[in-house]
Amino acid sequence: MAENTKKWEEEGRRYRTYMKLEKRLSDNTVQAYMRDLRQFAHFILRMYDVAPAKVGEEMIRRYMAWLYERGREKSSQARALCGVRSFYNFLMINDRIESSPAEFILAPKAARQLPDVLSTAEIDRIIAAVDGTTPKALRDSAMLEVLYSCGLRVSELTSLRLQDLFFGEGYVRVIGKGDKQRLVPVSGVARERIHRYLEVRRAARVGEEVLFLNNRGGKLTRVMVFTVLREAARRAGITKRISPHTFRHSFATHLLEGGASIRQVQELLGHESILTTEIYTHLDNSRLRTAVEEHLPL
Repeated sequence: MAENTKKWEEEGRRYRTYMKLEKRLSDNTVQAYMRDLRQFAHFILRMYDVAPAKVGEEMIRRYMAWLYERGREKSSQARALCGVRSFYNFLMINDRIESSPAEFILAPKAARQLPDVLSTAEIDRIIAAVDGTTPKALRDSAMLEVLYSCGLRVSELTSLRLQDLFFGEGYVRVIGKGDKQRLVPVSGVARERIHRYLEVRRAARVGEEVLFLNNRGGKLTRVMVFTVLREAARRAGITKRISPHTFRHSFATHLLEGGASIRQVQELLGHESILTTEIYTHLDNSRLRTAVEEHLPL
C-alpha cells in the first residue's frame, strides 16, 4: 500500500500545481478539489490498493455507491464525481492514462433550487436605508448600488480597483474567477454614488489600490460587505434571509424580465458555462416586469 499511496500523493501534488498555475483557480476552489481527491484516494487505497492510473470504471461506480450509502446528498455526490472527472482529465492531458474511467459515469440529478430574489422595490429600500453623508455611509451606498447594478460577486466587488473604472466609456472592468476579465456597464446612479464617495474617501494604505476601503484604509472583507448589507436590510424592514449573492441573483432575474437574452446575462455575470445561467429561465415569469432602467443601463 505504501507504494500506491506515494503515487497518489505525487499525482495529487502535480494536480494541485496544475489547478493553481494553469487553471488559475482560487485557493478555496483548489482546496475543495483536493479534499474530494483525498477522500477518493483513501477509498480506492482501502478497497483496492491500486495507483491512480489503475483505477477502473467499476471502482468509481462503487465509490459513488459508497457515497450514496453514507447518506450524501445528490448535490454532494455530483460534486464528488466532478472532482474525480477533473482529476482524470488532468491525467489524460499529461499522458498518464489513455482514457478516463469516469467518462461514462452519470452524476445523480439533483433538483435545482431557484435562487432567492428581491424585487426592485426591495433593492431600492435596502440601498436607501444607507443614509447620511459620512464617508462610511457614502461608501456603503455606492458599494451596494455597484453590487446590484453590476451583478458582481462579493469577491469581485471587494477587489474592484480605481483603475478599473472607465466612466467615460460607461463600464467597469471586473476581474472574475480564474483572473478572467469582463467589462460590465455601470449605471448613472452607480457612477454618481461612486463620485460622491471618492470626494470623501480616505487615503489608502501603501500598496492598496482597491476602490472600497475599510476604516483603516485597507481592502474590505467579504464579512464586512455581508454585515453592511444585513444592517441595511434590517433598517429597510426586509425580513428575507439575504446575502451579497442575493443581489447578484436579483440582477440576473431583473435583466431577463427586462428582455435581456440568456447569452447577455451569461456575459455580464461572467459564467463560464451557459448551463449555470440557465437556472434563471425557470423563474416565475408571471411576475410583472419591473422598470429597471434606473439601475441597469442596457
